[in-house]
Amino acid sequence: MAAKPKPKEKAPTGRVNSPKQLEALRAAIVARKNPKKPCIALCVGTGCLAYGCVDILQAFKNEITKQKLENSVDVRGTGCPGFCERGALLTIYPQGVFYQRVRIEDVPEIVNETIVKGRVISRLLYQDPNTKQHYEKEADVPFYSRQMRLLLDANSKIDPTSIEDYIGIGGYSALAKVLFQIKPEQVIDKVKKSGLRGRGGGGFPTGNKWQSTRDAEGDIKYVICNCDEGDPGAFMDRSLMEGNPHSVLEGMIIGAYAIGSHEGYVYIRHEYPMAVENVMMAIKQAESKGLLGTNILGSGFHFKLKVSRGGGAFVCGESTALMASLEGKVGEPRAKYVHTSEKGLYNRPSNLNNVETWANIPHIMLKGADWFSGIGTMTSKGTKIFSLVGKVNNTGLIEVPMGMKLRDIVFGIGGGIRDGKKFKAVQTGGPSGGFIPESHLDIAVDFDELTRVGSMMGSGAMIVTDENTCMVDMAKYFVNFLQEESCGKCLPCREGLKRMIQILTDITDGKGRDEDIELLERLAATLKDASLCALGQTAANPVLTTIRYFRDEYEAHIKEHRCPAGVCKPLITYSIINEKCPGCGKCVEPCPTKAITFVAKKQPVILDQEKCIKCGTCYDICNLKAVAIK
Repeated sequence: MAAKPKPKEKAPTGRVNSPKQLEALRAAIVARKNPKKPCIALCVGTGCLAYGCVDILQAFKNEITKQKLENSVDVRGTGCPGFCERGALLTIYPQGVFYQRVRIEDVPEIVNETIVKGRVISRLLYQDPNTKQHYEKEADVPFYSRQMRLLLDANSKIDPTSIEDYIGIGGYSALAKVLFQIKPEQVIDKVKKSGLRGRGGGGFPTGNKWQSTRDAEGDIKYVICNCDEGDPGAFMDRSLMEGNPHSVLEGMIIGAYAIGSHEGYVYIRHEYPMAVENVMMAIKQAESKGLLGTNILGSGFHFKLKVSRGGGAFVCGESTALMASLEGKVGEPRAKYVHTSEKGLYNRPSNLNNVETWANIPHIMLKGADWFSGIGTMTSKGTKIFSLVGKVNNTGLIEVPMGMKLRDIVFGIGGGIRDGKKFKAVQTGGPSGGFIPESHLDIAVDFDELTRVGSMMGSGAMIVTDENTCMVDMAKYFVNFLQEESCGKCLPCREGLKRMIQILTDITDGKGRDEDIELLERLAATLKDASLCALGQTAANPVLTTIRYFRDEYEAHIKEHRCPAGVCKPLITYSIINEKCPGCGKCVEPCPTKAITFVAKKQPVILDQEKCIKCGTCYDICNLKAVAIK
């Protein structure tokens, strides 16, 4: 007699108490979705808020209701797809049609033409600024096609406020596998074998850190997520936490199981309100499903998670300063001879990783350490998310395999320099990173190569500069930022950065001395050797790399009292090029000091140098290039 088939596991409506129930829930979620059903996916991340994405999303819902298409078309708000300057961003699935710079007045046309009639609206497609070619599919846009989006891919496909969306794409299956099939020591071995290094800036091997925390004495241990990125131009962690918070939570739960921790914290800067809201919602949803809290998935393992908001101090990105802040103390670092893996938060063993590091963990557990280690270079594995900003055509978030050439990022994904200008340098690693010149554009972007040329990986900020950028001024900007963000606890950082600012200001004001370059180098060496934490130890990188690669600009400022880029106001003079000026008078009224006098049409205007305050308004407003900078 044939055996009766086992009844299928019913999808739970509330708490999920086993891996089988989780799979049943996933199957039910997938079954409810017709893969051929059109879905309008609109970015509602922080970047697109400025473009009115909330109102645009509501307009789509209203239009779909108006045309009675609710049963045949889905409308979904998603996380950041990365191409931030082109917002509001919209992708129509399953075709993958990609529209950029969508406005609320475009909504009826998109529904009528693309959804109902299947026609593509060419004016909303991305057009390459160099080739002028239009691209219909998101996957074909050069900004996306050259990336490897292991972590960011889900951002444009799921609603970050829906745990069911995350479960539907395989979410929490790595957690189920780990809790019921892999021992804690084996989890750590997998992370070690994968070669994953911390994405927060230090690049320390993640598996080694986990092992140290697990081996440390103490019954109470903590795991912490650092979402306090404060680098100018950086928003990688924010976008992941906003767009896919459950991936971070899943990684943290797996890490807690491996380490032997039952309590954790997400430390997130107060200036990230949407990220705070989404992660708090994700925690509540995971708890209600039995994926976080007590007896997770019926495994007997428990782990609770809290959110702590930081006050926006850049120094709190440093591990010990962050933990001091978590304890309610002033965010100051401590000496490194006591490791946080042994004595961290509340003087107990603590493991801190950043958002991107935690989000990689579920992928490694599901696809294997060999798969992950097969991506990247010998010493830098996997992918890395960068914020590509500055004087480049395509700005936004990108995710690329470790080892991609810097040239391919700037000129391939980034589309080259704006307005046809020349590339000068790219700064990697945030305010403590270094400037990399054109001669090193063909280096592989990984931890070791960036360090070799005087910069670093950092958390992933990548700022591109062009020929009109003054490198002395850039060094001054970042040193000033670091001086303001220094906690002031140790003398080398507190006083050294102040002195650096004084010297750099003198140079940009035309008061530099021949010995200033050597003095800056000596100060840099003192900061590196004697500062208490990484903020001070790396603070001189912008100065050292600009001196190393652009020494001629320093010398021009000091010896010739000239700013080659025409940026430092005390060293520049604006003048009218008579043969180019048609006497249109367009620059007369905007001049704040009335330094420009209109003579007559077809006669050049007159610029009074004594009244000129070098604001640059005339230069910016003249499209005939009749104003010169000397």
